Amino acid sequence: MYWKPCTTRSRRTMLLCFAVLMAGVCSTAAFAFAGTTQTPKLGGMWSGSYTGRYAGTFTIQWTQTTSRLRGTIALSNPQGTYTITGSVNGTGIKFGAVGVGALYSGTVSRSGLSMSGDWTSGPAHGSWKAHKVLTRKNQ
Repeated sequence: MYWKPCTTRSRRTMLLCFAVLMAGVCSTAAFAFAGTTQTPKLGGMWSGSYTGRYAGTFTIQWTQTTSRLRGTIALSNPQGTYTITGSVNGTGIKFGAVGVGALYSGTVSRSGLSMSGDWTSGPAHGSWKAHKVLTRKNQ
C-alpha cells in the first residue's frame, strides 16, 4: 500500500467529520460539567447538631427557590426557634439566624442528603452537621 495525498474534496469531508465529532464531544462534556454543579434540592426538614462554646441539637425547616433558602431553625441552646435565610451555590452553603446572630457556612454532599461546616456568633464559634429527614414526599 502507498500513501495517497488528500484531495480538496476529501479534506473538506474530513474537516466536516472532525467538526461534527468535536461538537458531540463538547456538548457531552458541557452536559457532564453542568450535572456536577447542579444546585442540590435542600427543601424540607433537617436534623443536626453543633459543638463549640454553644453545643446542642437543631432542626431546620427549609423552603428553597433556586439557590435561595428560607425557613426556621429550632435550637436547643440557646433554646428557641429563629428565622433563617441563606443560599446554596453548588455544594457550598451559607445561612444565618438573625435572632441569635449566628452565621453558618459549609458544604452539602453531592447527594443533597447531608451537610456540615462551621458556625460563628460574635466571639463564639464551632462546627455543625446535619442530615435531611427523609419522608415519602421528599424521597
